[in-house]
Amino acid sequence: DGSVSNILLRRTDSRPEVCGRTLADTPVTNYQVFWATFAEHYPFFALRKMDWLAVDKKFRPEVTPATKPEELFRILSEMIEPLHDAHTGIRAKSIQQRFHGYRPAADPMQKKNAARITEIIEKHYVRGGLRDFCNKQLQFGMLNSSVGYLRIHSFSGYSEDKEFAKQLEALENALDAIFKDAAKWTGFVIDARINGGGSDVFGISIASRLATQDYLAYSKVTRNDIHDPDHRTPPQPVMVHVSQRPGFRGPVVLLTSANSVSAAETFTMAVLDRQPHVVRVGANTQGVFSDVLGRKLPNGWSFGLPNEIYLTKDGKAFDGPGVPPDIELPIFPAEDLANGRDSTLNKALELLAPRNE
Repeated sequence: DGSVSNILLRRTDSRPEVCGRTLADTPVTNYQVFWATFAEHYPFFALRKMDWLAVDKKFRPEVTPATKPEELFRILSEMIEPLHDAHTGIRAKSIQQRFHGYRPAADPMQKKNAARITEIIEKHYVRGGLRDFCNKQLQFGMLNSSVGYLRIHSFSGYSEDKEFAKQLEALENALDAIFKDAAKWTGFVIDARINGGGSDVFGISIASRLATQDYLAYSKVTRNDIHDPDHRTPPQPVMVHVSQRPGFRGPVVLLTSANSVSAAETFTMAVLDRQPHVVRVGANTQGVFSDVLGRKLPNGWSFGLPNEIYLTKDGKAFDGPGVPPDIELPIFPAEDLANGRDSTLNKALELLAPRNE
């Protein structure tokens, strides 16, 4: 549950000998496990312009039997920070430290001004206020008498009940209510500009409410050779099927930014081939798509990294730069925040305005 793809497991006759070994909890061993895991699974060293062998040559001499946990944490973090990959992270519970990768945004003030942005949208754009759905992760309102507006804060936490089926049920019921009067609309704006991700399944569910025909959302491949980063599993297709429940089949504008992360990006991919075309306005998404492969070091620290690649029907991936918009605009520059204006939303309304023939 919670994944759009399947994992195929093949039973072996016996357990590999290496699985029976207990690794010593030493600084050197923890370093070796960390470096080797990235060497064997991470598919984006070439994309991120990193020579992982050179990284090892630089940092391995710094790790000795006397290296303290805080120093080891610094070393491991510095090794992967230049990747600027939001699906890389380290959690060192024993010393209460965390590292989380991220691509520096061209609009770094957006998340810091989330409250002001919400105030601008609610006060100057939404008529009659926003209605909360899915544990306040979705908000819906009308921008005018015929254009709907859906703000998606995340693709997770849709129900107090953590069971995935209950979360999906909450979403489907919310979408039924949101699209109840959609037959009267002339346009629809989806705002995923501040969205930290979650489950790809929820994005596919929303895309299905917009679909006019079945189509390929994307395919997933996984690196599956510890020596060759370009050796991958056969593509596993993920489809968008037309939903029979209430939806909207007319013109749609999707707002994105560098703070559209992970499942917000796979959702963006899932509407690329929707017809009529979903117009993307704003800035490139963050550039991380894979599910996170979670691993543990002998000292108990947990860390994560991507090992999957999401591909369009033409075999294109957007890891690194992110999914680009059709129309690029700055995301809440200082003058917009000061003047109570949302230039990106203004552009969406302009695109959806009725045209005189």
